[in-house]
This record gives sequence, C-alpha cells and structure tokens, in this order.
Amino acid sequence: MSELAVTEAIGRGMTAATAESLTAGMVAAVLADTPGASAMLQGGVVSYANSVKTGVLGVPGELLAAVGSVDGQVAAAMADGARRVCGADIGVSTTGVAGPEPHDGKAVGTVFIGIATTAGSTSYPYSFEGTRAEIRALACSAALERLLEALSSESYRA
Repeated sequence: MSELAVTEAIGRGMTAATAESLTAGMVAAVLADTPGASAMLQGGVVSYANSVKTGVLGVPGELLAAVGSVDGQVAAAMADGARRVCGADIGVSTTGVAGPEPHDGKAVGTVFIGIATTAGSTSYPYSFEGTRAEIRALACSAALERLLEALSSESYRA
C-alpha cells in the first residue's frame, strides 16, 4: 500500500504530511521505509498530547474540550494542520483508542482517519477489534488506504 501511495504521489507531483496520535508516527515511518518517499513525504507531527494538537496543528481547543481527542472533526483538523504546517498538498491523520481502556467515552477500537487537501478536509470512522498493537496496525493500514484513495482521486488536481 505504501509503495502505491508513494508512486502515485510522485507520479502526480504531489507531497504528503502526517499528523498522528493513535499511530504515533507509524504512518510516516511506513511511508519513509518506501524507496522514493523523499520525493513526496514532507514530514509529520506526532500529536499524542492535546497540547500538540492545538499548539502545533491548530486544532481548536474548544473542539477538543467539546468532543475529546477521538473524533472525526478532530481527525480532519489534524490532517489540515499537518498539510499546512509541513507545506504539503495532502495531509493524513490518525486518532483513536487502541486500549486497553476506553478513552474520552469512546470504545476501544474506535478510530478516525483524517484527510485534508486544498479542497478541504474530511474524516472516516472505523471500528477495529484486536490487541493494542493490532488496532494501531489496522489504523496505519487504513490511513495509507485513504491517502492512496485521495491521491488517486480524479477530482483532485495534480
């Protein structure tokens, strides 16, 4: 999946950046492990703490106070912050609950993947099952799938 995303981004002359809470840098690491990634990966922000989500990525503190860190709107704002801060064409983000306990009233396995382009930002909800490591790995795969989908979108300008 990462090879396809890197190839698609390079072919379209596009760059990407990550904002990761749940996956703590896994998405950026998987992309960086792919030959050619330096031509498309601008950088990434590990925003495990809400203070980093607000202070670095620009996620509104009021939003975090209202919905918590595991939310689709937060994922979309994180992706937009990564895109903006790293100067990339597209941003991808992860936020969720890997367990073992629920967080912010959200069940273990609740995950949101955010995607941001110049056209705007959105998020996608997921519900995964498994161990902490399995949920994080599934979230990483989902983020790469959404990144590839956004890169491949005919409606997105190259």
